Amino acid sequence: MRVFLRLLLILCALPAATLLTACGNTSYYFQSVSGHLALLNAAQPVPHWLADPHTPPALKTRLELAQRMRRFAVAELGLPDNASYQRYADLQRSAVVWNVVAAPSNSLTLKTWCFPVAGCVGYRGYFAEAEARALADTLQAEGLEVSVYGVPAYSTLGWMNWAGGDPLLNTFIHYPEGELARMLFHELAHQVLYVPNDTMFNESFATAVEQLGVAQWLTTQASAQARAEYALHDQRRTQFRALTRTTRQTLAEIYASKTPSALAGPAQAATKTIAMQDFRNRYAALRAQWTANANATATVTQDSPQFRGFDRWVAQANNAAFGAQAAYDTLVPAFEALYQREAAGQPGAAGWTRFFAAARELGALPAQQRTQALAALALSH
Repeated sequence: MRVFLRLLLILCALPAATLLTACGNTSYYFQSVSGHLALLNAAQPVPHWLADPHTPPALKTRLELAQRMRRFAVAELGLPDNASYQRYADLQRSAVVWNVVAAPSNSLTLKTWCFPVAGCVGYRGYFAEAEARALADTLQAEGLEVSVYGVPAYSTLGWMNWAGGDPLLNTFIHYPEGELARMLFHELAHQVLYVPNDTMFNESFATAVEQLGVAQWLTTQASAQARAEYALHDQRRTQFRALTRTTRQTLAEIYASKTPSALAGPAQAATKTIAMQDFRNRYAALRAQWTANANATATVTQDSPQFRGFDRWVAQANNAAFGAQAAYDTLVPAFEALYQREAAGQPGAAGWTRFFAAARELGALPAQQRTQALAALALSH
């Protein structure tokens, strides 16, 4: 109960001007608080799971690996040394939350929701999938394109470390080694830096940290098998992201057209339909290439989880899905360039410390200056 009250205080102990905004949507905040409370109550320290004779051996192995990654994150990447990811919870479901994202039919700009402390973000999360689907139905009825997707982990930005921090979860603990490292490094990065009202900055920063961090982990800590497995997964992910990035650019050009007579109404919709079909055709060709290579090398079946994830994303692709993905990769080249500039010649975690300090300086800039600085960094990459 003290955890519940503390969370309510975080949400509602605000200046009078924001109190109604913060606490007006009682049902949404209640599900957020109660959902996180249930997660905290389910989590137990990793040593408890390791000592329990009923814990499956495979789970024990993964928990031990996660603790090695946690120590590596602190010692080698300069990520926070705190309570997060030192407990584990089995939520008995496939996702910890379900996010809803929405965009107009002629734009990739996401609808935003504003929250106290966290600011405005381009998604709304629910601990119950049914509630996420209900919101999606409402938004679709308003004429928006909507995407609902399960999320394996989320960050409380370090605000809940006093209560045990963010736990390891069944939703990602059995990921392949490289993917597990990516997940942990990404979520810990959010505890290093979070800029209110700038989802793209926050997610691109965390994605850059995960990619740079996992490269170090694989080089110095992982087996040859783990490196090969990650390389295969990452190659496909890179190819898929390149395809979606190209499609985003095409759609953005269609929506930004300044010739209403040529691309207004039905004509614009028809052009969009052609672009979306081209995207699916190109994905089908890429998928066929992956399958042929997989069959030739006997490395993975065509029904692998990664293939199914890509298939599902493509089948449901729309403006909302493309807009959400853009937040995770658009600014990554800029942050990679910043890391290379700051970390060059620095031993161990010293380079990461310099990188984080420089990223914080960027985050403190006014939005327009921040955008300009990131654009300049991307050009230098």
